[in-house]
Amino acid sequence: MLKHPDVDLDSVFAALSHPIRRSIIEQLSEGEKSVSELAEPHDVSLSAISQHLSVLEDAGLLQQTHEGRVRRCALQGKPLSEAFSWIVQYRIFWEDTLDAIAQEVEGDDQS
Repeated sequence: MLKHPDVDLDSVFAALSHPIRRSIIEQLSEGEKSVSELAEPHDVSLSAISQHLSVLEDAGLLQQTHEGRVRRCALQGKPLSEAFSWIVQYRIFWEDTLDAIAQEVEGDDQS
């Protein structure tokens, strides 16, 4: 079993559960962006975007820095990597389980 002492997977998955936050992650995968750049494609207030950014930051998915009056955001990869590792672990389990079931069913058909 994988252990994730530095990453709260519950908060990572909760943060990723909202489409605007997933979109922000996609935007940040292209590089650092300002809050106004992140807000531009969304039809919500800057206050709502700030709340989404706080959720992502609390989950460790982004880091905000201040450059004068501009807040810039950068993606933090470790929580995504840990979440991916957790998903892969169970993907392998289910693939192996389904392969075993398929082999058993195919074996029964040949009898």
